[in-house]
Amino acid sequence: MAAGYLEILRTRHAARLLVGTLTGRLPNATAAIAVVLFVRAEGGGYSLAGALTAVYGVATAAGQPLLGRAVDLHGQPRVMLPASVASALGMAVLAFSGIDPVAVAYAAMVVAGFCTPPLEGGLRALWPSVLTRQDQVHTAYAMDAIAQEVMFTVGPLLVTLGIALWSPATALVAINVLGVLGALSVVLSEPSRAWRSAPREAHWLGALRSTGLLALLGSFFFVGLALGAIIVAASAYADDHGRDAVYGWLMAANGLGALLGGLVYGARQWAGTPEKRLISLVALLAVGYLPLMLVPGVVPMVGLAVVSGLFLAPCIACAFIVVDRHAPRGTVTEAFSWLVTAFGVGTALGTAVAGPAVELGGSAASFAVAGGGGAAALLVLLTTRRVLAAPGRTESVAAVDQNDPTRAAEPGFS
Repeated sequence: MAAGYLEILRTRHAARLLVGTLTGRLPNATAAIAVVLFVRAEGGGYSLAGALTAVYGVATAAGQPLLGRAVDLHGQPRVMLPASVASALGMAVLAFSGIDPVAVAYAAMVVAGFCTPPLEGGLRALWPSVLTRQDQVHTAYAMDAIAQEVMFTVGPLLVTLGIALWSPATALVAINVLGVLGALSVVLSEPSRAWRSAPREAHWLGALRSTGLLALLGSFFFVGLALGAIIVAASAYADDHGRDAVYGWLMAANGLGALLGGLVYGARQWAGTPEKRLISLVALLAVGYLPLMLVPGVVPMVGLAVVSGLFLAPCIACAFIVVDRHAPRGTVTEAFSWLVTAFGVGTALGTAVAGPAVELGGSAASFAVAGGGGAAALLVLLTTRRVLAAPGRTESVAAVDQNDPTRAAEPGFS
């Protein structure tokens, strides 16, 4: 199973790009917990902490596709590094100025969120230029999804370790310094410096003029909603069972399921078109959410949490392929960034909806929101399957046209 992943990691530049991207994304992966802990240490309440975190999330969602479009137009180094530095400076302002005046804290969150570099979309745009075979690209997408699960598990641990060793403010700054170093490692690499997006047709909608991409974004908005609901529902379930550690067990189990599912999915080649495969995977994901509404005892609930996560990483990995097939020429980074945004906005809405659901019907009702999100994601794909079945480009064309580093650079690039 591990042979395919090891083959990719032994490929020149691959390990550096993966590690650099994950390091560069640490500030975004840890922002929620880092900001909450910092605000609480400064004497602020949970309302202010939640509001600042929400502002950061909305700003990130707004900035990702715009910065992704800028990368497609101007190349990765000219956008990624300045954005990373600006985002880190925003967090540094919060760390050094504190929460008073509060207007400065909000402004810092807007800058830090909006300027978050689109490293996630950028890495997926680079894979076809680094790897020699299309099947390796598919495996790399799965490996990327697996690495995300590891990052979102390890990241919060790094924050708490930094706070224990130094202080919340120092930990906040340190994580963002690591983020800049990660982005620097990526943009100084040969593939990033050489990458050029294909010439694009001028259109104000950019990647969003693809109806297939819009269908995918609609589906993954609801996948994000389901995941956001699970985050809140797991917390409510832990409260019902009187142990804070239960929340950690449930989320770790969900992450373990995604990790296992991603490992299996990426270790083999799959027949059929990725669009049809995605429908099947989302159906399995939706079915996996339904048993959570049973809210059994802790041990079986942990088992159900593993099952609920099994198909998340495969869904994400398959979605990467579908995005690449449907993105209009010259918009690949922007298209990947839109997927990140749709998923993130859905997650935020899921947490917002799950809160009232808990108050009305307990943790079971909140898990029902997750089940409804999974069902809605599947319904979107089923109702738009004709659109999804007609990608604007084939996978092989995408691999060459969008990511060929040997193609002549456009004027103005160096």
